[in-house]
Amino acid sequence: MFGRTSSLTGEVRSDRQRIRAGSVVMAILLCAGVSLNIGCKKQEQKAAAEKAVNVRVWTAETRSLRPFVESIGTLKPYDEVTVSSEVDGILKSIHVDEGSPVSRGQLIAEIKDTDYRLAEEQVTAALKQAQASLANAKLEYQRKEALYREELVTKQQFDDIAARLALAQGDVERAKAGLDLAQEKLTKTKIFAPMAGSVLVKKATSGDYIRNGTFLVSIIRTDLLKLSFTVSEKDVGGLRVGQNVAFVVDAFPGREFRGQLKTIYPSLEERTRSLQVEAVVANPDRSLKPGFFARVTLYTGTSRDTVVAPVTALLYDNSTTKLFVVEGDRGKERKVRIGRKYGEFMEITEGLKDKEIVVTVGQNNLMEGVLVHVAR
Repeated sequence: MFGRTSSLTGEVRSDRQRIRAGSVVMAILLCAGVSLNIGCKKQEQKAAAEKAVNVRVWTAETRSLRPFVESIGTLKPYDEVTVSSEVDGILKSIHVDEGSPVSRGQLIAEIKDTDYRLAEEQVTAALKQAQASLANAKLEYQRKEALYREELVTKQQFDDIAARLALAQGDVERAKAGLDLAQEKLTKTKIFAPMAGSVLVKKATSGDYIRNGTFLVSIIRTDLLKLSFTVSEKDVGGLRVGQNVAFVVDAFPGREFRGQLKTIYPSLEERTRSLQVEAVVANPDRSLKPGFFARVTLYTGTSRDTVVAPVTALLYDNSTTKLFVVEGDRGKERKVRIGRKYGEFMEITEGLKDKEIVVTVGQNNLMEGVLVHVAR
């Protein structure tokens, strides 16, 4: 009996030990599971933190570029002349209309010259009479001079003929001046173009009575044109006479025209803080017309090599300008200094090197060292 009790007691102890061992194993497995779960969560969090930002990029380039100023301008005639009558009379004929091309010295109008021809004839006759009187006075003077030397005439008689000779000479000079004036007026009944160009405005018609100073036509020179535009105050320091100008007009899309800076006006316009300038433009085929609107590029220096990046890559933070570059698989922030804008590109004078990979899309979502994925 005692032996059986001892056996039962041993079995109970053995069962307890097995239960305890099982509990320990379960605890270990539970801890392992918890640890595994925590580790997984940390890995998931780490994976979530390392999610790449999609970006698009552009490779920085070194380009040979010329500094320039952009403006808006208007084409004007190189010269404009108003042709007026210099004498009174009836306009006999006018040989041009608006738009007519004219050459220098071309006859463009005539005034009826009958009165002026008669005046010339009258003055010519008066000159001949005065010359005849002068000739007679000279002969008489010569005779009286010889007699006066022999004391056969008085000094008073000799002085009289000398005075008559002087008066006759004066009459001839006056008649000559009158003839010159009459001929000049007769010449002015024909009106000639003072320069080559085109007729802009015609104000008179054949049969009109016109007076000295009456406006007849205006002529503009169009084989050369002036391109008038303004430059802002900050760019005035770079202006020099002779600088190259390029421009385009709506009438000829895709075609570029050129000229040279000729005139820099002496003072700024106070309201706009801009300076008026003019370039001269050759126009041998007369394709360009005064009044055309022009988009102007004025080159203010020689070409130089400079690193450029797309304007869309830049971020502005108060006075700081920055961009992001890609190094390996990470985005790196760069503070840069910018220069001039060249179309869709900006000159980068400091902070960026040639061939570096610049982020152009997605940079607003980047921070220093963030993982990036370059979209193709």
